[in-house]
Amino acid sequence: MNSRRREGVERGSEGAPLRELSHLDERGRASMVDVGAKDETERVARAEAAVVMAPETLAIVVDEAVPKGDVVAAARLAGIMAAKRTHELIPLCHQLNLTKVAVEIEADESLPGLRIVTEARLRGRTGVEMEALVAASVAALTVYDMCKAVDRGMEVTGVRLLEKSGGCSGHWRREGRA
Repeated sequence: MNSRRREGVERGSEGAPLRELSHLDERGRASMVDVGAKDETERVARAEAAVVMAPETLAIVVDEAVPKGDVVAAARLAGIMAAKRTHELIPLCHQLNLTKVAVEIEADESLPGLRIVTEARLRGRTGVEMEALVAASVAALTVYDMCKAVDRGMEVTGVRLLEKSGGCSGHWRREGRA
């Protein structure tokens, strides 16, 4: 039995009851949610990831001296392209008409490495959290791919949702984030 199940109520990591899982039918099988009757609202999601690397690797990225080319530009484009194809990667995601995808990548010497923050937007019937998360993940993996010849010890870390708004569940922001 699932350790999070207590007294017949599914509970999250903080002990609060979880809502019913929307991607399972009455028999527990995977099912794509029908969003046809939902209202269209402005929906925005922000996510982040980090690539931790050796200080020397960060220096060559910042100096744009990586043999494969401009790491930041390539990672930004990869993240944008990935967000647009999320429905092809995550089985039960809807194909969305995104109105904006932004990928910001900054050097962070305290890691040391690159911090990636993404944003996905649309006016529609379903959220864009997965698109923002996929953009952050693929941008981070692109950094890894472009720099792996220099630093195989890099780590992709901290892939997480920062904020989402829109829809019936309203606004949510990760504690401690601006």
